[in-house]
Amino acid sequence: MRRGNGLSLRQKEILRYIQEFVRENGYPPSIRDIQHDLKISSTSVVAYNLNVLKEKGLIHRDEKVSRGITLASDEQAMLFGLTGKGGKVPLLGVITAGSPLPDPEEVDTAAAEKIDVPAEVVPPEKLNDVFALRVRGQSMIDALIDDGDIVLLRHQENAQNGEMVAAWIVDQNAVTLKKFYHEGDRIRLQPANSAMQPIYTSPENVRIQGRVVGVLRSLL
Repeated sequence: MRRGNGLSLRQKEILRYIQEFVRENGYPPSIRDIQHDLKISSTSVVAYNLNVLKEKGLIHRDEKVSRGITLASDEQAMLFGLTGKGGKVPLLGVITAGSPLPDPEEVDTAAAEKIDVPAEVVPPEKLNDVFALRVRGQSMIDALIDDGDIVLLRHQENAQNGEMVAAWIVDQNAVTLKKFYHEGDRIRLQPANSAMQPIYTSPENVRIQGRVVGVLRSLL
Protein backbone atom coordinates (compact mmCIF):
# COMPACT_ATOMS: atom_id res chain seq x y z
CA MET A 1 0.00 0.00 0.00
CA ARG A 2 1.34 3.44 -0.94
CA ARG A 3 0.48 6.84 0.48
CA GLY A 4 0.11 10.03 -1.54
CA ASN A 5 3.81 10.80 -1.12
CA GLY A 6 4.74 7.63 -3.00
CA LEU A 7 6.16 5.71 -0.03
CA SER A 8 4.82 2.38 1.16
CA LEU A 9 4.11 1.87 4.85
CA ARG A 10 7.21 -0.33 5.06
CA GLN A 11 9.41 2.35 3.49
CA LYS A 12 8.11 4.92 5.97
CA GLU A 13 8.75 2.47 8.77
CA ILE A 14 12.34 1.89 7.61
CA LEU A 15 13.01 5.61 7.21
CA ARG A 16 11.67 6.42 10.66
CA TYR A 17 13.74 3.56 12.11
CA ILE A 18 16.90 5.00 10.50
CA GLN A 19 16.06 8.45 11.89
CA GLU A 20 15.54 7.07 15.41
CA PHE A 21 18.66 4.88 15.24
CA VAL A 22 20.85 7.81 14.16
CA ARG A 23 19.29 10.01 16.84
CA GLU A 24 20.02 7.50 19.59
CA ASN A 25 23.42 6.20 18.46
CA GLY A 26 25.03 8.95 16.42
CA TYR A 27 25.66 6.61 13.47
CA PRO A 28 23.40 4.76 11.00
CA PRO A 29 22.12 1.19 11.27
CA SER A 30 23.32 -1.74 9.19
CA ILE A 31 20.97 -3.66 6.90
CA ARG A 32 20.93 -6.49 9.43
CA ASP A 33 19.96 -4.06 12.21
CA ILE A 34 16.97 -2.97 10.13
CA GLN A 35 16.02 -6.54 9.23
CA HIS A 36 16.27 -7.77 12.82
CA ASP A 37 14.57 -4.87 14.62
CA LEU A 38 11.74 -4.47 12.12
CA LYS A 39 11.31 -8.26 11.70
CA ILE A 40 11.70 -8.13 7.92
CA SER A 41 11.98 -11.48 6.13
CA SER A 42 15.36 -10.94 4.46
CA THR A 43 18.16 -8.44 3.90
CA SER A 44 17.26 -8.34 0.21
CA VAL A 45 13.83 -6.92 1.10
CA VAL A 46 15.56 -4.28 3.21
CA ALA A 47 17.97 -3.48 0.36
CA TYR A 48 15.09 -3.10 -2.12
CA ASN A 49 13.29 -0.61 0.11
CA LEU A 50 16.50 1.30 0.84
CA ASN A 51 17.02 1.66 -2.92
CA VAL A 52 13.52 3.15 -3.22
CA LEU A 53 14.32 5.66 -0.47
CA LYS A 54 17.59 6.46 -2.22
CA GLU A 55 15.85 7.01 -5.58
CA LYS A 56 13.44 9.44 -3.91
CA GLY A 57 16.34 11.42 -2.49
CA LEU A 58 15.52 10.65 1.15
CA ILE A 59 18.75 8.80 1.93
CA HIS A 60 22.23 8.41 0.47
CA ARG A 61 23.71 4.92 0.47
CA ASP A 62 27.23 3.58 -0.03
CA GLU A 63 26.75 -0.15 -0.63
CA LYS A 64 30.46 -0.82 -0.07
CA VAL A 65 30.19 0.25 3.59
CA SER A 66 28.31 -1.81 6.19
CA ARG A 67 26.74 1.28 7.76
CA GLY A 68 26.77 3.38 4.61
CA ILE A 69 23.33 4.98 5.01
CA THR A 70 23.15 8.77 5.31
CA LEU A 71 19.94 10.72 5.82
CA ALA A 72 19.16 13.35 3.22
CA SER A 73 18.69 17.01 4.06
CA ASP A 74 15.88 18.14 6.31
CA GLU A 75 14.34 20.06 3.42
CA GLN A 76 14.06 16.94 1.25
CA ALA A 77 12.51 14.93 4.08
CA MET A 78 9.99 17.68 4.80
CA LEU A 79 8.66 17.33 1.24
CA PHE A 80 7.40 13.92 2.31
CA GLY A 81 6.06 15.09 5.66
CA LEU A 82 8.60 12.94 7.48
CA THR A 83 10.20 15.44 9.79
CA GLY A 84 9.41 18.58 11.68
CA LYS A 85 11.27 21.84 11.96
CA GLY A 86 14.77 21.46 13.36
CA GLY A 87 16.73 23.61 15.78
CA LYS A 88 20.08 25.39 15.96
CA VAL A 89 23.24 24.81 18.02
CA PRO A 90 26.49 26.77 18.31
CA LEU A 91 29.48 25.64 16.24
CA LEU A 92 32.37 26.01 18.70
CA GLY A 93 35.37 25.09 16.57
CA VAL A 94 37.32 22.08 15.32
CA ILE A 95 38.07 18.73 16.96
CA THR A 96 40.58 16.25 15.69
CA ALA A 97 39.66 12.66 14.92
CA GLY A 98 43.34 11.78 14.54
CA SER A 99 46.26 12.68 16.79
CA PRO A 100 45.26 15.14 19.52
CA LEU A 101 45.39 18.83 18.67
CA PRO A 102 45.30 21.75 21.10
CA ASP A 103 41.88 22.52 22.57
CA PRO A 104 40.02 24.91 20.23
CA GLU A 105 40.07 28.53 21.31
CA GLU A 106 37.18 29.24 23.64
CA VAL A 107 34.24 30.75 21.80
CA ASP A 108 31.49 32.89 23.24
CA THR A 109 28.47 30.61 22.74
CA ALA A 110 26.12 33.56 22.26
CA ALA A 111 28.31 35.01 19.53
CA ALA A 112 29.22 31.68 17.85
CA GLU A 113 28.08 30.65 14.40
CA LYS A 114 24.84 28.65 14.61
CA ILE A 115 24.14 25.57 12.51
CA ASP A 116 20.83 23.95 11.65
CA VAL A 117 20.14 20.52 13.14
CA PRO A 118 17.43 18.48 11.35
CA ALA A 119 14.75 17.17 13.70
CA GLU A 120 15.43 13.58 12.61
CA VAL A 121 19.02 13.86 13.89
CA VAL A 122 18.21 15.47 17.26
CA PRO A 123 14.73 16.82 18.09
CA PRO A 124 14.80 20.56 18.88
CA GLU A 125 13.47 19.96 22.40
CA LYS A 126 16.56 17.85 23.14
CA LEU A 127 19.15 20.39 22.02
CA ASN A 128 19.75 21.89 25.45
CA ASP A 129 23.48 21.67 26.31
CA VAL A 130 24.26 20.44 22.76
CA PHE A 131 27.05 22.06 20.76
CA ALA A 132 28.79 21.26 17.47
CA LEU A 133 32.40 20.74 16.43
CA ARG A 134 33.78 20.26 12.94
CA VAL A 135 35.88 17.08 12.59
CA ARG A 136 39.45 17.16 11.34
CA GLY A 137 41.02 13.77 10.55
CA GLN A 138 39.88 10.24 9.76
CA SER A 139 40.48 8.14 12.86
CA MET A 140 36.70 7.65 13.26
CA ILE A 141 36.08 6.76 9.61
CA ASP A 142 34.80 3.24 10.42
CA ALA A 143 32.11 4.90 12.55
CA LEU A 144 31.22 6.91 9.40
CA ILE A 145 32.66 10.16 10.75
CA ASP A 146 34.91 11.68 8.10
CA ASP A 147 37.07 14.75 7.78
CA GLY A 148 34.81 17.79 7.43
CA ASP A 149 31.76 16.23 9.11
CA ILE A 150 30.13 17.97 12.06
CA VAL A 151 29.56 16.12 15.33
CA LEU A 152 26.89 17.13 17.82
CA LEU A 153 27.90 16.70 21.46
CA ARG A 154 25.97 17.00 24.69
CA HIS A 155 28.04 18.62 27.39
CA GLN A 156 28.79 16.10 30.15
CA GLU A 157 31.76 15.09 32.25
CA ASN A 158 31.31 11.30 32.35
CA ALA A 159 30.85 8.50 29.85
CA GLN A 160 30.04 4.81 29.62
CA ASN A 161 32.33 2.31 27.93
CA GLY A 162 31.92 2.38 24.17
CA GLU A 163 30.49 5.88 23.97
CA MET A 164 32.05 8.33 21.54
CA VAL A 165 33.32 11.40 23.34
CA ALA A 166 35.40 14.55 23.13
CA ALA A 167 38.20 13.78 25.58
CA TRP A 168 40.67 16.34 26.94
CA ILE A 169 44.10 14.77 27.53
CA VAL A 170 45.33 16.98 30.36
CA ASP A 171 49.12 16.57 30.10
CA GLN A 172 49.00 17.38 26.36
CA ASN A 173 46.36 20.12 26.72
CA ALA A 174 44.68 18.47 23.73
CA VAL A 175 41.18 17.32 22.82
CA THR A 176 40.46 14.30 20.64
CA LEU A 177 37.37 12.48 19.35
CA LYS A 178 37.47 8.79 20.30
CA LYS A 179 35.48 5.93 21.84
CA PHE A 180 35.94 5.80 25.61
CA TYR A 181 36.85 2.69 27.64
CA HIS A 182 37.70 2.65 31.36
CA GLU A 183 39.96 -0.39 31.91
CA GLY A 184 40.82 -0.46 35.59
CA ASP A 185 43.87 1.73 36.16
CA ARG A 186 43.92 3.10 32.61
CA ILE A 187 41.71 4.78 30.01
CA ARG A 188 41.67 3.58 26.41
CA LEU A 189 40.67 6.14 23.79
CA GLN A 190 39.90 3.97 20.79
CA PRO A 191 39.88 5.18 17.17
CA ALA A 192 37.45 3.66 14.68
CA ASN A 193 40.15 3.11 12.08
CA SER A 194 42.06 -0.19 11.89
CA ALA A 195 45.18 1.64 10.70
CA MET A 196 45.43 3.71 13.91
CA GLN A 197 46.45 2.79 17.44
CA PRO A 198 44.48 3.57 20.62
CA ILE A 199 45.64 6.13 23.14
CA TYR A 200 46.27 4.79 26.66
CA THR A 201 46.49 7.07 29.66
CA SER A 202 45.55 7.29 33.34
CA PRO A 203 42.02 8.19 34.49
CA GLU A 204 43.42 11.31 36.16
CA ASN A 205 44.73 12.49 32.79
CA VAL A 206 41.37 12.46 30.97
CA ARG A 207 38.47 14.90 31.19
CA ILE A 208 35.30 14.17 29.25
CA GLN A 209 33.97 17.33 27.61
CA GLY A 210 30.98 15.93 25.76
CA ARG A 211 29.31 12.81 24.34
CA VAL A 212 28.46 12.49 20.65
CA VAL A 213 24.69 12.48 20.10
CA GLY A 214 24.57 13.03 16.35
CA VAL A 215 26.53 13.54 13.16
CA LEU A 216 25.91 15.88 10.21
CA ARG A 217 27.62 14.25 7.25
CA SER A 218 29.42 16.30 4.66
CA LEU A 219 28.38 15.14 1.19
CA LEU A 220 30.83 17.34 -0.72
